[in-house]
Amino acid sequence: MRIAVIDIGTNSTRLLIADVEAGRITQQLERNSVVTRLGAGVDAAGRLNPEAMERVYKTLEDYTTLIDRHQPQRTIAVLTSAVRDAANGQEFAHTVQARFRAEPHVLSGDEEAELTFRGAMSARDSTDRTPTLVMDIGGGSTELVIGSDHETSFHVSTQAGVVRQTERHLHEDPPTQAEQDELTQDAREIIERAVPAGHRRAVERAIAVAGTATSLGAIAQELEPYDPEKVHGFELQRAQCEQILRRLAALPLEQRRQVKGLHPDRAPTIVAGVLILLEVLRLFGLDRVEVSEHDILQGAALMFSD
Repeated sequence: MRIAVIDIGTNSTRLLIADVEAGRITQQLERNSVVTRLGAGVDAAGRLNPEAMERVYKTLEDYTTLIDRHQPQRTIAVLTSAVRDAANGQEFAHTVQARFRAEPHVLSGDEEAELTFRGAMSARDSTDRTPTLVMDIGGGSTELVIGSDHETSFHVSTQAGVVRQTERHLHEDPPTQAEQDELTQDAREIIERAVPAGHRRAVERAIAVAGTATSLGAIAQELEPYDPEKVHGFELQRAQCEQILRRLAALPLEQRRQVKGLHPDRAPTIVAGVLILLEVLRLFGLDRVEVSEHDILQGAALMFSD
């Protein structure tokens, strides 16, 4: 089955067109990502703003051209934190369906976590029983999923997202140490409440998906242009992430946009993302994390092609 999946997130709008056979993705025909910042201001206002929605619509127009070219049997749009939190989120989802012929699914936090884990583990050895944490640091939320052998044992969606935390805590340019400390404390409290200590102690390995993790993998390797094959499977040491954080947080935004390996559109929120990632590693007692290009897009492709 050929399926197109559009992931409309808080910070970016992404597309995957893939062929799925017997529960496995056999070919990826298209994979694209555009930072659209749909969730800008949602934490404070409680609504999606018109300018942000128009950025998504413009991206979807471009994606529709690619979708029409490949003629999938099904086109799905998964909508996550910003849409489910916004008072006008359902109205936005209906517009996506009417204008772009995409079947909308506004995911709960639990559904988002499950699809993320399924995507991250999709190409891995199904007999590997290592207790694994999959983290998806998004714009409005961070999903934390624990499991092994392709089965989840615990999952939670938290309100620690890069757009949300940036808007709450990082106001100076570059951010002050006090602001970074406030964000770290906020993230720590959110994660400690969300994940019992026993679950945290049981984890032996971490896999990180989405823009913060892939950006760190590209920055660490100074990739320009971005190369997903070099990023996927790359192992980041916690000390390495701390070193990159010190460098990024010391730069004003315009200089941060010039960092090799970092897409300029991710520069405004990358400091928050690294702070959240580091706090997850500390709380789980882990000193490294594997970066994965397989995420909710692959999970949704597998789920909705069953």
